Amino acid sequence: MKKLIALLTVAGILTFGAFTANAQPEGEASSPDTTAVEDTTAAAVSTEVEEEEPASVEEVSTETEVIEETSVHQFIKDKFIAGGPIFMAMVLVCLILGLAIVIERVLYLSMSTTNTKKLLNEVESALNKGGVEAAKEVCRNTRGPVASIFYQGLDRSTEGIEMVEKSVISYGSVQVGNMERNLSWISLFIALAPMLGFFGTVLGMIGAFDAIAAANNISPGIVAGGIGVALITTLSGLLVAMILQIFYNYIVSKVDSLTNEMEDASISLIDILVKYEQSKK
Repeated sequence: MKKLIALLTVAGILTFGAFTANAQPEGEASSPDTTAVEDTTAAAVSTEVEEEEPASVEEVSTETEVIEETSVHQFIKDKFIAGGPIFMAMVLVCLILGLAIVIERVLYLSMSTTNTKKLLNEVESALNKGGVEAAKEVCRNTRGPVASIFYQGLDRSTEGIEMVEKSVISYGSVQVGNMERNLSWISLFIALAPMLGFFGTVLGMIGAFDAIAAANNISPGIVAGGIGVALITTLSGLLVAMILQIFYNYIVSKVDSLTNEMEDASISLIDILVKYEQSKK
C-alpha cells in the first residue's frame, strides 16, 4: 500500500512538471532562437558592409585617377589643336630634337669625367717604374679627354718639354671642341621655339581680327577666344625655350669644369715629366 502511494506521488509530480513546461507561452520559448537568428543576420550584414566599403573606396579612387589622367591628356590635346597643329608641331619638334641632343651631350660629358688625381698618381708611378711606354699604357686604358691629352704629351716626350706643352695645348683645344659639339644646335632651338610661337600668335591675332570683321561686332567673346588661342603658341614656345635653356646652361658649366680640370692636369703632367727627365740625368 505504501509503495502504491509512493508511485502515485511520483507520477503526479512528473505529470505536474510536464504540464507546467507545456503551459509556458510559445513566444517566450522561441524568443532566444529568434534573437540568435537576428544577431547572426545583423552580424553577417555588418560584415558584408565592412567588406564592401573598402572595395568601393578603392574603385572610386581608381576611377578618379583614370578620369584625371584622361582629362589632363584631353586638355593637352585640345590646347595643341587649338594653338594650330602646324606651329605647335614645329615647337614640339624643337623640343624633341633639343632634348635628344641634350641627352647625348650629358652622356658624353658623364663618360668624359675622370679622376685626375688618381690618373696622375698612376701615370707618375708607371713612369718611374716602367718609363714612358708604361705611362702611355695607363693613359690608353683610361677613358676621357684628360687621359687622351696625357697620351699625346707622353708620345712627344722624347722631343722635349716645349713640344710636350705645344702638343698638350693643341690636343686640349681639340678635346674642348669635341665637348662643345652640337651645342650650337641647342642654342638654335632655344631661339627658334619662341619665334615660332610668336609667329603663330601673330597669325592667330590676324584670324581674330578677321572674325571680328566678319561678325561686324566687337564682342568680348570673339576677341577673348581668338586672343586666347593665339597666345597658346607663344606659351608653348617659351616653355620649350626655358626647358632647353636649363639643360644648355648645365652642359656649358660641365664643359667649363672639364676644361679647367684638363688645364690643371696638363700642368701637373709637365711637372711630372720635368722631374722624370731630371731623375734620368
